[in-house]
Amino acid sequence: MLENEVHDTLYVDLVNRLGSIHLGLKNYEAAITHFEKCILEAQIIDAGYIVATAKSNLGTCYEKKGDYAKALVYQNESLKMYLELDDSNGISLVNESIGSIYEDLEDFETAQGYFETALKYHSTLDKGRANILNNLGDVHRKTGALDEGLQFTLESLDVATRVGHTGEQASAHKDLSKTYYLMGEGEKAYEELTAFLELDERNKSLYRSNQASALQVIYDTKEREAKIQQLLHEGEIDRAQKYLLVCAMATFGILGILWLLYVKRKKREGQKIADFEKRILEAELENKRMEEIGLQKEVYLKNAALSRYSLHLAQKNKMLSRLSHTLKNSLGRSNIDLKRKLREVVNEIDFSLSQEHEWDEFLVLFNEIHPDFIKQLHAKVLGPLSPAELRLSILLRLNLSSKEIAAILRLTPDSVRVSRYRLRKKLPIGPKEELSRFLLTF
Repeated sequence: MLENEVHDTLYVDLVNRLGSIHLGLKNYEAAITHFEKCILEAQIIDAGYIVATAKSNLGTCYEKKGDYAKALVYQNESLKMYLELDDSNGISLVNESIGSIYEDLEDFETAQGYFETALKYHSTLDKGRANILNNLGDVHRKTGALDEGLQFTLESLDVATRVGHTGEQASAHKDLSKTYYLMGEGEKAYEELTAFLELDERNKSLYRSNQASALQVIYDTKEREAKIQQLLHEGEIDRAQKYLLVCAMATFGILGILWLLYVKRKKREGQKIADFEKRILEAELENKRMEEIGLQKEVYLKNAALSRYSLHLAQKNKMLSRLSHTLKNSLGRSNIDLKRKLREVVNEIDFSLSQEHEWDEFLVLFNEIHPDFIKQLHAKVLGPLSPAELRLSILLRLNLSSKEIAAILRLTPDSVRVSRYRLRKKLPIGPKEELSRFLLTF
């Protein structure tokens, strides 16, 4: 489902989307927290496109908060990444965002450069192209280039009309009204302003409808109050009271409906956020499960390496012991020079067998895999353990046979059995319990 990244790509994408929801709800602090977390996680898994998107969104948050310096830092970092990814849509989007920042800072020449770059990379005929063209018309108008600004705004209106986006159409008509006014063409300015108001009215129909309903209720209430006063003068008090009651019930009914619509909307938004958070939690749990599997594999490989190391020690000691025995037998020869040479070899082999560095390396590897074994063993023994008994305990913990232990410790199997008996007496185990099984519980 998540290919080689298991669930990491899904995880950072969910965090980024959750931040976008908070940005849309104008919860900028919550949005910033999610985008920063998304950037950190996406950098770990080298998800460059998601990092670029999150940085651009983070820049938008700071722009909305009026922190233009930070906004520019994040937008420029995002732009650099989109350029490396050769993502035309991303390059266009970020250039437009940077242009908007410079326009807010009234650096219209710089803003124009970014808007022109955004238009260059945005070849699709859609709402985004209409918005870029409208921004170009806006900065040209603000710098006094009215004719050039007019052409860009007219082109923006044409694109918005062709794609059927009434919001961009309204923005274009509004900017055309400003341009014509500055050009001294009052009649055209009025026509464009009228067109803007008509479109803006349609775009905000639901909101304006609710406002109109509320105003109508207020108007009706006042009108009926006036009529009640008239009825009181005319002696129709009972009828006026009933009429007022109906008006009050109608008012409460309308307010109740508006309240229910508001609560329903907030509930949907809350559920959407809860769903995203649930998916993020599930992704985190899956990540922990995969980490545990990886650790188990690592322990298995270290155990295998420790067993191979034990076998190597046994084989080496066995070979050196056999060679030492053979050389010692050769000392019976009469050749004095040979005796001297053989004695030197025997001494060198015996010295090698007495070295402790290999056992130290073995003990380090053992402690990596079983870090608490020696500590738990000392806590359970009935008396102090000698170094030889500690070594025997460690080899038994690895579930080695007496023959293998004898080869590693350079003892006879009988000596190993005696050592096991002595070690057993120092441990709190029953007479029928196996020593190896007991040590495997640590």
